[in-house]
Formats: sequence, C-alpha cells, structure tokens
Amino acid sequence: MDTGPTVPPPPTVTARASEELSRRRVGAPLFELDGVSLEIDGRPILQGISLTVPDEGITVLLGPSGAGKTMILRLLNRLEVPTEGVVRFRGESVTSIDPLSLRRRVGMVFQRPAPFPGTVRDNLRVADPAATDDTLVSALGGAGLGPAFLDRSADDLSGGESQRMCLARTLVTRPEVLLMDEPTAALDPDARHRLERTARDLAAEGRPLVWVTHDLDQAHRLADDVLVVIDGRIASADERDRFLKEDEGG
Repeated sequence: MDTGPTVPPPPTVTARASEELSRRRVGAPLFELDGVSLEIDGRPILQGISLTVPDEGITVLLGPSGAGKTMILRLLNRLEVPTEGVVRFRGESVTSIDPLSLRRRVGMVFQRPAPFPGTVRDNLRVADPAATDDTLVSALGGAGLGPAFLDRSADDLSGGESQRMCLARTLVTRPEVLLMDEPTAALDPDARHRLERTARDLAAEGRPLVWVTHDLDQAHRLADDVLVVIDGRIASADERDRFLKEDEGG
C-alpha cells in the first residue's frame, strides 16, 4: 500500500546523543567550578566555590533562600561572570564559547513563566522562528503538553501549563542540558508534581538537568546528586548533614 513519501521523524534521543558526543571530552564532568568567587557591586555573593556536576541525571542545588544557588546556576551559562576562578562546560572554559551558542546548548527555565503575547506556537517560535510544526510538537511533547496546545492562546494557560510551555520553548533549540531555577515555586502541588515527572522523563532520556530548590522534599523526589549551598559556598559534609537535619525539623 502506498503510504506517500516518507517523512523523517524528529531527531531521536540516540541521534541527539550522537551529535552531543562529538562535543564532549571523554571523562569530563558536565560542569566544573574551580575556585569561583562572585561579587556584585562590591558585595561578595559566592566565595571560593569548587564543585563538579556529573554528566547525567538531575543534580539539585539545595539550600536556604539567598544562599547563592541561583547565582551558581547563572554562572553556568554566562548570565553572570565570576570575579575569580574558572567555570567549565564539558571540559571547556565557558569564556571560550560564544555566549549565544552556550545558551542554546545550556538552556534555562526561570522561576516564573514569562509568556509572550499570542499563541503557544508564537511563543515557541521565539526560540527558533524557522522551526516547523513537527519540531514544535516534539518540544511540547518533551514538556508534557499535547499538539493541541499549539493553537492555544498563551494568556489562557494555567500557571503549570505556562511553565511547561516555557520549558518547551527552551527545548525547541535542543539544548544539551537544562538549568531549572526553582521552576515550581509559583505552582500548585499538582502542577509541581507534573513538572517534576517531566524533569525525570527528560533525565531518563539522557538530558542532564541542574535544578535549584530550597525544598528538601522536592530534592528527595528529584535528585540523583545533591549539592548544599550555604552562605555563598558549598557546605562541608558536617554543615550538609546539619542543614538536612534542621530542614527536616530534627
């Protein structure tokens, strides 16, 4: 039976992984911070941070509000530049990578959704005006939304739907990694758990995530690896244990 011309499917996880492999340095972690400090307007924000983020799963940056978690996240795609030290992405200093190219490879979803006027399709095409509907549908699927959302007005979406649309907008550029800056902070419990399941699905497909939260329960649900941030630095083992016990009320 003639089924018409064969239309190539959207890139699979395997194909995407193959493309990314050529950019990776064998054995390199996803991110490294080496002696990183950050000052803003003369005020110290981060102090001598050295850490590695594994190139798989979900790494959670956990700590109290104002500890510096978001600033660490912003360093990873050069939204902030360290005062001292080096930030590396897959073995390469981020200062040697074109910022626009880096931000397409290292996508970021912010705490509050930021929809633009128009339909969901219009919003997704902000990321790539040349994207086909097939590409947009694939991105929606990655964010847990169906094809029918393409023609929905962005203004009519719920908070959870709007945040997932923003995730889909980030996925349109097929980033290698996702930075998630407390993306569920403004969502109700049902929407929060839906987005968490989407994150776990993306990680299972081979896309690493770095997720910021101050919610210990969420860290337990999501994390493959946890880094505790206190007062602008990575907590010592003892500080980490004390923080986790205090946060549990013990």
